[in-house]
Amino acid sequence: MSAQEEFFKHIPKISYKPSAGPADLWCFKHYSAEEVLMGKSMEDWLRFSVCYWHSFCGTGADTFGFPTLHRPWNEGTPMEAAKKRVRAAFGVKYYTFHDRDMAPEGSTLEESNRNLDEVTDLALQLQNQTGVNVLWVTCNLFTHPRYMNGASTNPDCHVLAYAGAQVKKGLDVAKKLGAQNFVFWGGREGFHSILNTDVGAELKHMANFFKMAVKYKEKIGLNCQFLIEPKPKEPCKHQYDYDAMSVIAFLKHYGLEEHFKLNIEPNHTTLAGHSYEHDIVMASSFGMLGSVDANTGSADLGWDTDQFPMDIRNTTLVMKTIIEQGGIQPGGLNFDAKVRRESTNLEDLFIAHIGAMDAFARGLKNAVCMIQDGLLPGMVKERYTSYSHGLGHKVVLGSATLEDLEAYVKETGEPKITSGKQETFESIFNRYL
Repeated sequence: MSAQEEFFKHIPKISYKPSAGPADLWCFKHYSAEEVLMGKSMEDWLRFSVCYWHSFCGTGADTFGFPTLHRPWNEGTPMEAAKKRVRAAFGVKYYTFHDRDMAPEGSTLEESNRNLDEVTDLALQLQNQTGVNVLWVTCNLFTHPRYMNGASTNPDCHVLAYAGAQVKKGLDVAKKLGAQNFVFWGGREGFHSILNTDVGAELKHMANFFKMAVKYKEKIGLNCQFLIEPKPKEPCKHQYDYDAMSVIAFLKHYGLEEHFKLNIEPNHTTLAGHSYEHDIVMASSFGMLGSVDANTGSADLGWDTDQFPMDIRNTTLVMKTIIEQGGIQPGGLNFDAKVRRESTNLEDLFIAHIGAMDAFARGLKNAVCMIQDGLLPGMVKERYTSYSHGLGHKVVLGSATLEDLEAYVKETGEPKITSGKQETFESIFNRYL
């Protein structure tokens, strides 16, 4: 029995209808998978995936309230529910999961591994039948009480060892399912109090943990991209992977930059006090943008709300960066987003994904027009034109000296004040939305 027959009998096939009116939400108005833009199809530019933990494991529970979302695939024993979730999840191009989303944890590591083997056997069978693939796999190293003081940064090496054993199995599963990426999110890799924390030791332990993962990946011949996902806080007061620049500095300091890129979640970026697009742009500037957890948060709140991304300005800025770096393969746009706990109908889950996919399709089309028109890129280029010749070109090449700079100023005098024209740039940008 297919997922459509088992769980989604009343859900219609979602087709592309560019002429659809505002009330017709059971279609894509902008997302057309086969439409080619700048040499690639929309499907290749966007590479959407659905995440397990919110879409299929989510219950709507929060710290102040009980579950509100009662899904048919979460019924039965833990293993029965795990197998139902696998069947429900197959129907999208890509999916992502934590190991403990896929199969329940057992009373021992061996039992946990057996559970994971049994459920991923079913997942592999369904992948072969449907053509659905794994965008990325990750390990949950933050929920179990053993990880309350961290995983690879835990002061107890026994806990670090358990985390390593869990990651070893996760990498085996990633190879088994053909995952294109493997994500490390340091949910509790940080501290609440500096008084009981040896920061230098914890950072070194974490780096060596990553090096072990790199060696094992190479040993088993796993062909995937390693990704680190930054987040400044929650659940720790301060997390070591604070933002893109913190992670890039960490990777370069410990000689890991060749093995890792970043999986940027914009909701995490705004928690760090940055703009929505900030870490996307910064990671890309260093050649380190590997994938995006496509969600958003409420700017007036101070915590991670994981809402579906619907703001066209934000999606346009993200897609502009992705186009400028030539795409995001083997990464993608993973909807690490959950319907609100008040959105209790199963239909709400589909409407959310349709709306977010259309928002990114609109962002893609906006960004393509912006780049092809060349107006904004040309204005940016003009702003930096002094670096295209003479002394400026020497600065770019790294051959200029302080003596050269001094001589130039003595010869030419005081620099002219030039307008940054921010309002002009913003007004032109808005014309594309």
